[in-house]
Amino acid sequence: MANRKAMVVDDEFHIVQVVAIKLRNNGFDVITADNGADAYTLACEQKPDIVVTDYQMPKLSGLELIEKMRSNADTARIPVIMLTARGFAIDDEQKLKLGISACLSKPFSPREVLGTVEEVLKQTAQV
Repeated sequence: MANRKAMVVDDEFHIVQVVAIKLRNNGFDVITADNGADAYTLACEQKPDIVVTDYQMPKLSGLELIEKMRSNADTARIPVIMLTARGFAIDDEQKLKLGISACLSKPFSPREVLGTVEEVLKQTAQV
């Protein structure tokens, strides 16, 4: 089976590194970005199997990134996991509208991110 490709997007370098290492150690090819605008360009070019993105970022927020991805036929169906700081909850209506597969609140464990990624990909494969 070909390696799965994940994109990790966060403006906090240490979060990108920790999540990327966990995913790489579990068989993922990982691409990274530190802002939503670069992430959108990479998503269009690389077409990852899944995106893990922060909510609050420069240039494009996580929500703006997802909105752009959903409006592009090439990236519209890529599952997205949103990382949020406490107090930045995303309501269920917005999650449904944007097709956000899961939300994790910071702080989270790398194991929790990996488990969520695996679960979302498993659900996506069954659709």
